Amino acid sequence: MVSIDVRNACVDFPIFDAKTRSLKKAVLGKAGGKIGTDSKVPVIEALRDITLSLGHGDRIGLVGHNGAGKSTLLRLLSGIYEPTRGSARVVGKVAPVFDLGVGLDPEISGYENIMIRGLFLGMTRKQMEKRVDDIADFTELGNYLHMPLRTYSTGMRVRLALGVVTSIDPEILLLDEGIGAVDAAFMERARDRLTDLVKRSGLLVFASHADELLIELCSSAIWMDQGQIKMKGGLREVLTAYKGHDPFENLPPHVLERLGDLTGTGGTA
Repeated sequence: MVSIDVRNACVDFPIFDAKTRSLKKAVLGKAGGKIGTDSKVPVIEALRDITLSLGHGDRIGLVGHNGAGKSTLLRLLSGIYEPTRGSARVVGKVAPVFDLGVGLDPEISGYENIMIRGLFLGMTRKQMEKRVDDIADFTELGNYLHMPLRTYSTGMRVRLALGVVTSIDPEILLLDEGIGAVDAAFMERARDRLTDLVKRSGLLVFASHADELLIELCSSAIWMDQGQIKMKGGLREVLTAYKGHDPFENLPPHVLERLGDLTGTGGTA
């Protein structure tokens, strides 16, 4: 059974260039994490005293302003960062999706990139071979899939990357907010695949500024502020506290309809 257990975890980043210490304190002090001054080496406290216990079926949204610690927390959960203090224990295969472009090679074809990106996300070659045709149909890139990725437009690269991402079978899915920053028309087509991806995952942690995506994909939330957890609870409760208003009240009709289809409750009631 998949699980995430984090106890009093901290992540610190020391800065060894003492000559520009005062400038970095002035700039980075506004970015979210606090800067320690007890040592001769300045230290950015990117995460402080994080305690989390997540299990199978959890769908967690991470909210907070830029620099609040959302991406750092995702990287802690993925194993990219080790806690400086405290502990972080993750049970299950993690699929970290932090940047749609990571793992793509501009010098090889779209088809070859499908395979490499899938392997990067933890799939086997046989698993990806079974998914190639479905991914190709979804991207609608046709003969471009035989061409080097450097010949693609930005939108075409996003289609390819999103096609691969939504084809995997993750145990623990960690999504960063960049996945929401895609062409609106194509994202609308991709919503069903993204929803199915989340359903297939055992556990989801999704950092985003997009209320609609958070509401569609998550049931609870964590509000990050200056590297700490400021609030955690139900999604509506946390979003309302963070935004200062209830984002559910002004949802477009198509989102309300989709929420009703997903939950069987007829919407947000």
